Amino acid sequence: MAIVRVPERGTPLDVTYLYDLANAINNVSNSVSSATYNYTTVKTREASDQSIKTSESRIIAAYVDVVNNENMLAGTTRSFSYDYPSDFRYAPIATASPVNTGRTAVGNDVTIVLNSITTSRVEGEIKFASTGTMSVSINLIIIGIPT
Repeated sequence: MAIVRVPERGTPLDVTYLYDLANAINNVSNSVSSATYNYTTVKTREASDQSIKTSESRIIAAYVDVVNNENMLAGTTRSFSYDYPSDFRYAPIATASPVNTGRTAVGNDVTIVLNSITTSRVEGEIKFASTGTMSVSINLIIIGIPT
């Protein structure tokens, strides 16, 4: 990107300087595009499609450790929750995926259900389908419109 020199006090402005200034402004304008792919659309239960600039949306990626080298019985569940560092205007869209941090076969046999997604917290349960010692975390991706 072009750098426009700052004129000294009292220096007359000439066509070359104005040309450099206009060129620099055009370069900034081209780099800050208003293309549709720079927008994020979030549709929630409380509101219809909400489209805002991606830079103005809130995206949180987090993880929650649920079990760490523990013996879990098949059919049991464990609750988990995550509090967002800041509030959303509407309940955001949240997804959760299990991560077998212990790398055991029984750690692969889990399912997740999100029970509650609010403007400041997500809650869910993980159900263990096999018995054995495992370590499992939950990866969360939360996307929404900030307050």
